[in-house]
Amino acid sequence: MRLFPMIAAFGLAASTAVADPVGITKDMMSVTVETANGPVEISRVQDNSAVIEGDFAQIARPCPSFCIQPMIPAEGVTPVGELEMLAFLNDPDVVVVDGRVRPDFEGGAIPGAINIPYTEAADRLGELGCEPDFEGFICDGDDVKSVALYCNGPWCGQSPTAARRMIEAGYPAEKIHYYRAGMQGWRMLGLTVTGE
Repeated sequence: MRLFPMIAAFGLAASTAVADPVGITKDMMSVTVETANGPVEISRVQDNSAVIEGDFAQIARPCPSFCIQPMIPAEGVTPVGELEMLAFLNDPDVVVVDGRVRPDFEGGAIPGAINIPYTEAADRLGELGCEPDFEGFICDGDDVKSVALYCNGPWCGQSPTAARRMIEAGYPAEKIHYYRAGMQGWRMLGLTVTGE
């Protein structure tokens, strides 16, 4: 009679110790990207009971300032999701740009992304291959990279503002991709974040 509770307890412990694998897709467990600090493996959290905590768990933010952003922040910009972002991180023709202010970037970002705060976006197009001009930049050469912009999430206006400012300064809209889910979506899926 005592054997049954021991077997049941052992079975419960075994079921909580072993988690079902959490892949990015059914055929992809991780993606390795080169960063300024060396290679980083991006995968999903393997704890099947993991949840979002902290600021990114907050879903009711006052509007304004935290209004839901459109999927396309400016005409010609292409919306993308997580799988496209993962591919962009290994594409030499695309720069993944975190459009948030530096303290947010330093608090955790997509590995391999560079930080160009939205307040500086129109002034730093030279880093993306554009040539300075008297009225902004000339961004039509073969060296001009595509960008994938993101910020905090669907309610964050920093990367949409960056996209619009870049376009006004001469950057081609068709070279801009926008990951609207941002850090909230990235974290919700349990994907690797810098500094954690």
